Amino acid sequence: MKTVLTAAQLFTPEKVIDHPVVIIEDGQISALGSREQLSIPAGARHHDFPDKILAPGFIDIHIHGGSGRDVMEPSASALAAIETGMAKHGVTSYLPTTVTAPLSATLQSLEHLGKAVKAHGAPGRARPLGIHLEGPFISHAKRGVHPPENLLEPSPKILRQFYEAAQGTVRMLTIAPEIAGGIETIAEAVKLGIHTSLGHSNATLAEANAGIGAGARHSTHTFNAMRPLDHRDPGILGAVLTDDRVTSDVIADGLHVDPVVIKLLFRAKGLDRTVLITDAISATGMPDGKYKLGGFEVEVKGDRCDLNGKLAGSVLTLDRAVRNMMQFVPLDLQSAVRLATLNPTRAIDVHGTHGAIQAGRIADIVVLTPPGEVAATMAGGQFV
Repeated sequence: MKTVLTAAQLFTPEKVIDHPVVIIEDGQISALGSREQLSIPAGARHHDFPDKILAPGFIDIHIHGGSGRDVMEPSASALAAIETGMAKHGVTSYLPTTVTAPLSATLQSLEHLGKAVKAHGAPGRARPLGIHLEGPFISHAKRGVHPPENLLEPSPKILRQFYEAAQGTVRMLTIAPEIAGGIETIAEAVKLGIHTSLGHSNATLAEANAGIGAGARHSTHTFNAMRPLDHRDPGILGAVLTDDRVTSDVIADGLHVDPVVIKLLFRAKGLDRTVLITDAISATGMPDGKYKLGGFEVEVKGDRCDLNGKLAGSVLTLDRAVRNMMQFVPLDLQSAVRLATLNPTRAIDVHGTHGAIQAGRIADIVVLTPPGEVAATMAGGQFV
């Protein structure tokens, strides 16, 4: 049976269609246009959202968990809970993100997550598009809460070990380019088709530029766990903010980065190169308390996730990040949606299949109110 969605507007997200009609068959969009262009097929299941906006499902390329569960748990039930929780906040695709752990634990998690990616997820839940490997190739000086005893020098050999354990599903690697072996490992990642992101780094301007020269094209939770920007020593931030080859993601909760600095980031990277992430942990959607991040415990009070006085991920949801950008920059809803849909797909090179509402694509659609609240989410043609 065909399913039809109608609403007040649709963001593709680059274009706006007033009074849209979206026809869905077998989990895919078969046609879309305005009501003047398309009629509703007889016998179709019709869902009308007369005062709402249809937009592409959100994509989170940096998330550790939610709903009380962590992506590194070797359990299908953990991913199911996380994926269902994300979908309720408009997320239809994501990169499960590891945190630095003992080598054996990392390999075990990559094997489990790789199988989940290969299985392509389930309709009605967010689906994993690949794995984001955050650590162990990061700086001791800017490690944040990553356990120092488990950090490793970047190594093409170890990266291949990770890649093979994950059955070739590692899609993004966060790395500090200044560490010995960093440039060679970035080059190896490029060969493997892994998108490299500069982060957890104390790199100088020259060291960051060398990483970009080797193929790094993104920056991880920009400003956080990075050498500070100084007018005489611009460092890694001077490189990522001024190089148009680099996209930059940010945790837009107003806690990790001050809203004024987020506004500066947007002015530097613009509408095309700014990406919203959550860096959310297992505590997302849960009450205050103690929760797991990888192999260690984090205390959560309100919006703050804390480990020994350091921020340890977030409880941000991507729909809230979109609304925050409307306030912080400020942006209109269409522009803010782009930062959570089209832009992340370009950072991980899936823009040909995800991040837009288009005929022939999977029916991943979020229904939004004009202020950006999620009214409903469709993932793979099925409502959550």
